[in-house]
Amino acid sequence: MKVTDYATLVRADNPGLMTLDGTNTWILRAPDSDRSVVVDPGPLLEDHLRAVLEAAGQVAVVLLTHKHPDHSEGAAWFANQASCGVRAVEPEFRIPTDHAHGLSEGDVITADGLRIEVLPTPGHTMDSVCFWLPQDGSLLTGDTVLGRGTSVVAHPDGALGPYLDSLERLRAFANSPADVLRLLPGHGPVIDDPTGVLTYYLKHREERLNQVRAAIAEGHTTPEAVVEHVYADVDKSLWPAAERSVRAQLDYLNG
Repeated sequence: MKVTDYATLVRADNPGLMTLDGTNTWILRAPDSDRSVVVDPGPLLEDHLRAVLEAAGQVAVVLLTHKHPDHSEGAAWFANQASCGVRAVEPEFRIPTDHAHGLSEGDVITADGLRIEVLPTPGHTMDSVCFWLPQDGSLLTGDTVLGRGTSVVAHPDGALGPYLDSLERLRAFANSPADVLRLLPGHGPVIDDPTGVLTYYLKHREERLNQVRAAIAEGHTTPEAVVEHVYADVDKSLWPAAERSVRAQLDYLNG
């Protein structure tokens, strides 16, 4: 599905509590260009990966927003089929595996009229990055910001302090002259109100932290007890994820 002049969405058939409607694979291509850049090929589902191959045409490179399998598992298979490399923060996902195929602050990826700027946004995972398309006004956020609901920061893979810093950075970026028109998330629908959603994310995190502080003051000191007290309004099927989030919150508060 073409979402903007530069971005096409192919959604993986892996819906779930943590993946919402499924993983969003983004195909980025400048108008009238034959070459594309693929962001997050997704899980190792051959039907999905072949659909991405068909939609992507000639692929210049694969980019990963972070290491979670629902975004990265299919990357090596896809890159082999597309005869291209993979760039990622984590060396284990890079093809080839040398340093030049990493992703760092200030990196710019270009391909036939595309300009993609790398914004490190650690927190959801410590290797999380976002990708900015200045020509399109689109910011690809991976799991740092979702199209619906809020993202999980799960200890020890994620860390709340860096995540809050990343949200502040993204909000400042959205309010800058960069002219961010939309967020293209790793799950869920496109976000057309970047500043509003980022402000909500920060407010939600502060509210949860205040609830955790209050729970601790009332004697709920273990992660399990805090979850039962603070996340009583959340479906119990999500409590395991909530517990990992609470561990990250407790680590943040104890830091």
